[in-house]
Amino acid sequence: RHSTSVSTALPATSDWAAAFVFALPELWALVAKHCGFVGAFRLMLVCKAAREGAKEWLRTLPHLVLSGGYAGGGRTGQVWRLDLGELQWEHVADLTNARAAHACCAVRGGIVVLGGYAAVEGQVGHDYNSSAGVEFLAYDSQTGGAVFKTLPPLSCGPITSFAVAVDESESERGQVLLIGSEHEHGSSSAVHLVDLETGVCTQQPSLLSFEGRGFDVCAAARMLDGQIVCVGQTFRSLLTSSEEEEEDDEGTCEDDDDVVTAQVLEPYDQGDPGEASWRWRALPRTIVRRLSGRACVLSDGRFAIFGGRVNGASVTTSSCEVLTLDGDGERWEMLPAMRERREGFACAAIGQCVIVAGGLHSRTVEVYEEALGLWRRLPCSIPHEKKLYHMGSALM
Repeated sequence: RHSTSVSTALPATSDWAAAFVFALPELWALVAKHCGFVGAFRLMLVCKAAREGAKEWLRTLPHLVLSGGYAGGGRTGQVWRLDLGELQWEHVADLTNARAAHACCAVRGGIVVLGGYAAVEGQVGHDYNSSAGVEFLAYDSQTGGAVFKTLPPLSCGPITSFAVAVDESESERGQVLLIGSEHEHGSSSAVHLVDLETGVCTQQPSLLSFEGRGFDVCAAARMLDGQIVCVGQTFRSLLTSSEEEEEDDEGTCEDDDDVVTAQVLEPYDQGDPGEASWRWRALPRTIVRRLSGRACVLSDGRFAIFGGRVNGASVTTSSCEVLTLDGDGERWEMLPAMRERREGFACAAIGQCVIVAGGLHSRTVEVYEEALGLWRRLPCSIPHEKKLYHMGSALM
């Protein structure tokens, strides 16, 4: 009789212990981290503890910050951040100079904005021209607000480009790599290493280009191993009519073997990735030749590119593709298309998902769940009455 009472009590004790553990928000926060950004929102439907735990983890995520861009009929200097836990936009600051098509990336806990098309002070009518100005956004620890600081201008002069932060600790404010450039003379293959403390731009190995033509950069991102992948194409205005005819309505190109559309900055010798040993190497051509798309690195380490303009840069696409670099070879594969066509939009990878926002043809925000290969629309459209595109974006 005694043994029977003990055996019947054990399951009850186990149930009580399990119920106690699953009532802990801390446990659900760990589960949310494993499930990722979209999965965390699903957990909120399970129980009160799961909702609290999921929100706890979501609050640890950085904000998606948008700076400047074209809004309505002109450029804007507004800076917005998206709280990924509440899915709400908040206006945090204004650029000292409204600009669009500028380089932007996160550096040492803040966000740096470089170049772009901005109003040049002192000119009649405040005409918009390419700028060499640099601004840095950081949070004031005392007030909790965002503060912009003007940094020394770029020594390479006015430029529009793509920026990738450099992993180093020697400079005072950090360094970024400016990849490609567009200025009054057109596009070029120039690459510069910028010291944010001084504004000094040091020439780096140039992008590969065909017969000296400029390389029009579409997007670039730093891989988990430090290598940098860049996607673009030979400057369109320099292609002959016969070359343009080789591209079909979907933007794919069958016979244009000499045109580089993707390349990687990598060390000569993997054992010594010194500054002098890095060079660009051509990668397999993208399936779709595109401009004004955006890119990021997925949670599994692959490079992905989304949207942009195709078909001679006249048609906006929702198509996406991913680059795999492994022992089985280098190859591009198509990803599920976005729900809407986009170009010049914001893009960021976070919590096993990719978030895209705004763009020339949309005010909406979408999220791509990597594990399921699904796009979903988020209930937090861009906070502008009209479209916002060619803005800077980064996680902070």
